[in-house]
Amino acid sequence: MGKLKQTNNTTIDKFIKYIKKIFNKEVRFRLLVISVVLICCLLFLYITGIIWVGEISHRIYPIQGVDVSHYQGNIDWDVLSKENISFAYIKATEGSSTKDERFEYNWNEASKTDLRIGAYHFFSFDSEGETQADNFIETVPVTEDALPPVIDFEFYGDKKSNKPDYDKTIKELEVIIKRLKEHYGKTPVIYCTYSTYIDYIDGNFNDCPLWIRNTHYKPGIFDNIEWTFWQYTGEGRKEGYDGKDTIYDNEENIDINIFNGNEKEFREF
Repeated sequence: MGKLKQTNNTTIDKFIKYIKKIFNKEVRFRLLVISVVLICCLLFLYITGIIWVGEISHRIYPIQGVDVSHYQGNIDWDVLSKENISFAYIKATEGSSTKDERFEYNWNEASKTDLRIGAYHFFSFDSEGETQADNFIETVPVTEDALPPVIDFEFYGDKKSNKPDYDKTIKELEVIIKRLKEHYGKTPVIYCTYSTYIDYIDGNFNDCPLWIRNTHYKPGIFDNIEWTFWQYTGEGRKEGYDGKDTIYDNEENIDINIFNGNEKEFREF
């Protein structure tokens, strides 16, 4: 009896070991397959620029640039222009009376480089479109090879939670867009966040090229947004600026943007 019991136990132990061996092999195989699939998916998303680590490769989007204001402090444009960028947008004005204190210097110095440059205006929900257009026109010279003017249309202060009147906002935007188009001979670009796009821009101003800010994923992946420029990070790093001004010290970051096209399309734009 004792010998038979030992034989049965040995058989059972072998069977259990065999099952464990098969199970472990199957689990390892499944984990391997899952890992390979995940790696391939992440690689695809990275190669196509849908997700990114750090700066997006110039192989995917060859035309990249920056936008700057007095927050970047003193800019050495000779150095910055060699930081693998093709264009720079420079803040000129805000609302009806504010002028960026470094615009004139930045515009003149950037003009001496090989960069394509343009100017942008920060839209105020509290000012009339006419006076905002006047402010920009008085500040930014008409330059034949300059990029189209940009209207930076985003919420500030409590505007996101206390949204300005829709009809009035659209009216004032129409005014400034018309004025800038007539004066510079180029259709203005509208820069916006997803919030301002959804609340005001979607379905309006279809002639204006769109510059969308999205630091999470590429525009157009989960929506039908057709974009010309894409600001994918506000935390880029480049050489050529000290980030010191009268308000903020040691501003180390810079906005990095992408043009949705190749070099030929950018030249035509």
